[in-house]
Amino acid sequence: MSERIFRLPLLLFAMLLLAAASHARAAERLAVVLDVQGAIGPATADYLQRGIARAQAQDAALVILRMDTPGGLDTAMRDIIQDILVSEVPVATYVSPGGARAASAGTYILYASHIAAMAPGTNLGAATPVAIGGVPKPGDLVDKKRGDDAEGDAADGDAMTHKRVNDAAAYIRSLAQMRGRNIEWAERAVRQAASLPAREALELGVIDIVAVDMADLLAQAQGRTVSLPGGEQVLDTRGLQLQYVQPDWRTRLLAVITDPNIAYVLMLIGIYGLFFEFANPGYILPGVAGAISLLLALYAFQVLPVNYAGLALLALGIIFMLAEVFVPSFGALGIGGLIAFVIGSIILFDEEGTGYAVSLPLIFTLSATTAGFFLFVVGAAVKARNRPVVSGVEELLGARGEAVEDFSGKGRIRIHGEIWWAESAVPLRDGDKVQVDSIDGLVLRVHPAQGETQ
Repeated sequence: MSERIFRLPLLLFAMLLLAAASHARAAERLAVVLDVQGAIGPATADYLQRGIARAQAQDAALVILRMDTPGGLDTAMRDIIQDILVSEVPVATYVSPGGARAASAGTYILYASHIAAMAPGTNLGAATPVAIGGVPKPGDLVDKKRGDDAEGDAADGDAMTHKRVNDAAAYIRSLAQMRGRNIEWAERAVRQAASLPAREALELGVIDIVAVDMADLLAQAQGRTVSLPGGEQVLDTRGLQLQYVQPDWRTRLLAVITDPNIAYVLMLIGIYGLFFEFANPGYILPGVAGAISLLLALYAFQVLPVNYAGLALLALGIIFMLAEVFVPSFGALGIGGLIAFVIGSIILFDEEGTGYAVSLPLIFTLSATTAGFFLFVVGAAVKARNRPVVSGVEELLGARGEAVEDFSGKGRIRIHGEIWWAESAVPLRDGDKVQVDSIDGLVLRVHPAQGETQ
């Protein structure tokens, strides 16, 4: 009885501690800070998607995207903007620290955010879509002289450039209308690659806040009304605790391998490694390296805008160049394979609407290397394999020797300086020349060499 009375206060005390801890966690209101540094790609989109989902799961009061970017992939940018637009937690994009920028794709994200803020000494703009990698097209770049002219238009290039620029202009205009920001300047940022420093952006209604640091940002965001999918919400940023969520190893790895040039090289390393392993079983290292590289390339391809016609042409080109080694086609298969390989590499990624492409110098270098590899290295290996065997039991087939005794049926012969048991359907005399027909264990089946029987 006394033990139960003693345990009761301990149980009550533990319950009070749990309640106090729960209350403290509930009272601690969070602002989740996500860093957007460098070019925007699939890795950035994945990182921000998981970061915003984490903020919603923690019932955070605000998500802050601390940004410094030159731009990036169009599809990744649109994925990020979709996550912002459907987020139940307000998102503030803050271009920081001083000297940072929100260029190109960063400008669109800034326009889509519930709160757009910049630090002094930062800038935004230059949102004209251009191609990444490959060969620049005349319409992809904005002429500086015309960019300074109010009537200049970055869409004065070819039809594809018109299509990209008009689509981008309509997109940023819709974001400006949604957030009540400067629509005219947004379109100039796309069509004329216009840019603005932080203070002028605030004066023109492009952004909402110029803040020197995070504390200043939270102070100025206090009491502002934002529109969320569930309705309007008044921000209460007093006493928010900043929780910094850094990119993890997955994000850093994805950022490296989703570069189209890296993914392209990984794919070729995977193909070469597996080919070496299948051609020379037992080396192990080429097979392991090839399998890992190919799996990393396939992982990158699932988030990159891959053109499967280009991938098929790549595979066809490698098959043709390999066939050239085995089939005498007087170069037709080899040349056709090289052409298919180059074209497949150029169109490997769907450049329309994304701007992603493999660097042309890299394509030509690897194409020449691949052609040389299959036409010379593999050809030499096949020729070496077709040479007569010069060692081992198989080398005895067709070899010539001489009988060292008279025998009928089974007796001994000398071949390559060695004495072997031999069987012959024809009686042989000492010194007769013989030729090996087949091997049965340690017994050679022979017949008299033509014109050599005594």
